Amino acid sequence: MVGMVHSSYYRRPSLGRKGNKPSEFTFNKSKGMVSQDAVIKSVKDILSNEFIDCGYRLMTSYLQREGYLINHKKLYRIMREEGLLKLENRINRSGSGRKFVKYRKVITVRPFQCIEMDLKMVWIPSVGKF
Repeated sequence: MVGMVHSSYYRRPSLGRKGNKPSEFTFNKSKGMVSQDAVIKSVKDILSNEFIDCGYRLMTSYLQREGYLINHKKLYRIMREEGLLKLENRINRSGSGRKFVKYRKVITVRPFQCIEMDLKMVWIPSVGKF
């Protein structure tokens, strides 16, 4: 009567985000199902080491070694929500080149104070390749 298609008349608008809700638990081989707080604690423990400063992909492999069954997409979402991603501190390598080398001058006072070498190819005899 109204001239509307039945499918649009009975459609209910979805409130919020579309799709399934993100899972709140992650499986660990030794602990079973653990909450995201345990995953966040593990990520912070790994990042607290002095020489480890990694992104979400390398962190995924660290967590998988600890027994978590987690993929990089879920870990990216968790780290983004907790502010653990290092996106603003990322090195910008676009167009930078090696311009700083032009202006670097080594000033020496005595012989053999600074010895530099530039290796481009090294022959590996056991493999038979450069």
